[in-house]
Amino acid sequence: MRIRVFIPLAVLTVLIVACGGGAQATPTPPPSPTPPPSLGSAENPLVMSFVPSGDTQEIIAGGEAIEKMLEEKTGLQIESNVATSYAAVVEAMCAGNAHIGWLNTFGYLLANEKCDVEPILATVRFGRPFYTGQIVVRADAGIESFEDLKGKVMCWVDPLSTSGYIIPRVVMQANGVDPDADFAKTVEAGSHNNVIIAVYNGECDAGATYVDARNAVEDEYPDVKEKVHVLAESPPIPNDNVSVSPDMPADLREQLQQALLEIASTDEGQEALQTVYSIEGLEPIDDSFYDAFRAQLDAAGISVEELGGE
Repeated sequence: MRIRVFIPLAVLTVLIVACGGGAQATPTPPPSPTPPPSLGSAENPLVMSFVPSGDTQEIIAGGEAIEKMLEEKTGLQIESNVATSYAAVVEAMCAGNAHIGWLNTFGYLLANEKCDVEPILATVRFGRPFYTGQIVVRADAGIESFEDLKGKVMCWVDPLSTSGYIIPRVVMQANGVDPDADFAKTVEAGSHNNVIIAVYNGECDAGATYVDARNAVEDEYPDVKEKVHVLAESPPIPNDNVSVSPDMPADLREQLQQALLEIASTDEGQEALQTVYSIEGLEPIDDSFYDAFRAQLDAAGISVEELGGE
């Protein structure tokens, strides 16, 4: 007796294909990956970060004005912020969380060494892209020489502040004062304005700032130059700058540089620059602008990595 097996046609087709018979099905290619939004688009705005070297509210106001003018000039989407510390801007740029940084001198040197951040513009004040630091003292504190600083209360700006910490420490050491051992107490005030105010109010006997940070608080404290005197000035220091993240395309970098130069040439732009950091103008630079200053640091035995917490 023969047993007949009936296999449905659909099942038979599957079996034939599985055994290599018949036409092979063409596999569906995977979908192409969606390219990331372009830098400066609404979905991926450029982040512009400012160091907190002065009055935070003024920096916010000036930064927002610069942001608006940059957007109008370039058509790019930009978001500005004021960081909580100098180091925070460096960290954000190296992590890709900020693309444009308004950096102090030492902050730039650190960012350049850590992750190849590049400068595009130096700030100009008093007609120069250089400035000096100063050590100030309260007029009634009895401080007339570096020796008199010993045993006093000293105000610093921030450990990454070039004129408010790093260079004045070098100047003090050259004049027989150990900034780590000779003070009764040290205070991190957070900004140049805060240092001047702390010395004015007698909270600190002395402090370190850029020259002349007293001007920034003179409206609020009209007699500040009578109560806060300059003990000494530092050698010249390259000004702060506008830097960009290392992966920024060259055409975008040039676009931002040109737009900021155009903004700095307008009355509205000059007002915003004055508000943010008392800036008179901007000047194109590249990294070589800092070579002479690096040589000064090397001669003084200062390591950028060590001071930056590396």
